[in-house]
Amino acid sequence: MYLDYLKKSYLFILVLLLPCLISCNKDNTTIISPKDAGISFSVNGSYNGSLSYKALNPTPKVKIMFSEAIAGGEANKITWKTDDGNLVNVTYSVSDQNKSVEIVPVNDLSSFSNFKITIPENIKTESGGRIINPLTINLQTGLDGKDKFPVISDNDLLTLIQKQTFKYFWDFGHPNSGMARERNTSGDIVTTGGTGFGVMSIVTAVSRNFITKEEGLARIQKILTFLKTADKFHGIFPHWINGNTGKVQPFSTKDNGGDLVETAFLMEGLLVARQYFNANDPAEINLRSDINTLFNAVEWDWFRKNGEEKLYWHWSSNYTWDINLPVKGWNEALMVYVLAASSTTHTIPKSVYDTGWAGNGSIKNGNSYYGVQLPLGSANGGPLFFEHYSFMALNPTFLSDSYANYETQVKAHTKINYNYCVADPLKFGYSKDCWGLTASDSNGGYGASSPNNDKGYIAPTAAVASLPYAPEESMQAIRFFYYKLGDKIWGEYGFKDAFSLHDPWFAQSYLAIDQGPQVVMIENYRTGLIWNLFMSCPEIKSGLVKLGFQSPKI
Repeated sequence: MYLDYLKKSYLFILVLLLPCLISCNKDNTTIISPKDAGISFSVNGSYNGSLSYKALNPTPKVKIMFSEAIAGGEANKITWKTDDGNLVNVTYSVSDQNKSVEIVPVNDLSSFSNFKITIPENIKTESGGRIINPLTINLQTGLDGKDKFPVISDNDLLTLIQKQTFKYFWDFGHPNSGMARERNTSGDIVTTGGTGFGVMSIVTAVSRNFITKEEGLARIQKILTFLKTADKFHGIFPHWINGNTGKVQPFSTKDNGGDLVETAFLMEGLLVARQYFNANDPAEINLRSDINTLFNAVEWDWFRKNGEEKLYWHWSSNYTWDINLPVKGWNEALMVYVLAASSTTHTIPKSVYDTGWAGNGSIKNGNSYYGVQLPLGSANGGPLFFEHYSFMALNPTFLSDSYANYETQVKAHTKINYNYCVADPLKFGYSKDCWGLTASDSNGGYGASSPNNDKGYIAPTAAVASLPYAPEESMQAIRFFYYKLGDKIWGEYGFKDAFSLHDPWFAQSYLAIDQGPQVVMIENYRTGLIWNLFMSCPEIKSGLVKLGFQSPKI
C-alpha cells in the first residue's frame, strides 16, 4: 500500500514538472538543477489525485513533501487562508531532514468553510535552489458534529423557532400595506397567499404573547384596509401586489390577474383571524365585518370558466383563461374547493369537487412507497408543501370523505418523504437527522423537490411543518438544523430557506410561504389553535358536509 502511495506521489510530481522541461534555450530543452525542489502532498494521510478536498474534519493535517531539503524557516512561507483571504493560525512541523512539512490549524476550523493552502515559488532549498511547481490546495470542511448553540429544552426550542420566524411577518412586514413580502429581497412586492400564512402567524403570536392582542388586531386591520382597495378580479386577488399602490404585480406575462389558489390561502388566514378576534368591541366587530366583505366578494363560481365542472387557477382581464390551468388534486390546493363550497354568495356544487378536484376517483393511489401505503396523489407523494398549505387551517385529524382518510394521507406522505431521505438513494447526505423535500430555493433557483425530483436540497420548513404528522422524526430534524448546522441556516427570521450538504450550499433567503407553515404547524402540534379556529367557522362546517366530508369537528 505504501509503495503504491509513493508511486502515485512521484507520478504527481512528474506531471507537475512537465511544464518545466520546456526550455528557453536554442536546443529547446532545459536541465533542472538538483538544487531545485518538486512537491507532493497529502491531506489527512492521503492524496486523491486532485488539488481539492471536501468534507474534511475540523483539524485536517496537510503534509507537504519536497524532493530537496528546504532552508530553515522557509516552511513559514506556506500560507493557509480562509476563502476571504484571512490567515489561519497553524503550526508547522518539519521532518525527514527538512524535506517534509506538516501543517495543522491551531483551532478547529468552522464547518462547511473553504480554505486555500499556498506553497509559493520563493521557498528556498538548503542548497540555494527554488521551488519548481508552486501549488494552491483547496480545502473544504464538512459537518463537525458539534452543537453551535447552547442546548435548551425541546419546548423552549419550539417557542424560539416560532418567535424568531414570526419576525419575518412582523418586523419585515411591508410598512405601507402590512402584508408579507414574497421573500426577504422582494422590496415592495407582497404576496397574497404568504400574507394569509402571516395572518395565521400573527394569531399564533398573540396567543403566545409575542405581541399584544391590540397589536395583532391593528396589524391585521391595516392589511384589510389595504386589501379593500387593492386590485381584484371578480373578488380574486393576484398572486403578487405592489405593497405601496395596491396594483397587480404580474407573476408572469399572462399571470397578471386573479389567482384562485393564492386567494384561498389568504382567505383561510382571514377566517382564522375572524374567529380569533371575537369580542364585541368596535375594533374587533369592524375587523370581522371587513373579513366577511372580502370573503363574500370572492366569485369562486366565476372560476368554473363558463360553468365547467372544475375550477381554474387563473383569470386575467387581458388574457382571460389563456393559462388554462385547472385546480385538480392531489396537491396543495384542496382549500380552494373547501372554501368555494363554503361560500354563501358564490358557491359550487359537490359535482365540481368530485369531477374537478378528485377526477371522479382518479385522485386515488393506494400503492406503497418505501414501505408506506399512500391513499392519494402521485408516486412517492410529491413535495411536502402539498400537505401543509391547505392543512395549516383544515384539520386532517379524523377527517375523511369518499376518497381518503386525510389523517392517514398526510402521515403517509410525510413518512414516505422521511423514509426516502433516510434511504438517500442518490447519496446526497440525507439521514434520519437531515430530511425534508419540498419547494424551496436552491443554488440554481426556486424549484419543487420531492423523491421524484431530488436535486440534493433540504428545506427546513418541510420537516418543521410536518411536526403534527411525524413528531419524533420532525423533532430530530429540528435539533439537527438548529444545533448542528447552527448559524449556517439560522438567522434573523428563523431557519433560512434551504441547504445542501452534498455540494455545501446554504441559502441566504427567507420566503413567506416557507416561514409561515413553521409558525402555524408548530402551534397546531402544540395546541391545535389554528385548526380549532378554522374548523369553528360555520361556513366551513357546512361546506365540508356539502362535499361529503366527515369529522368530529363538523
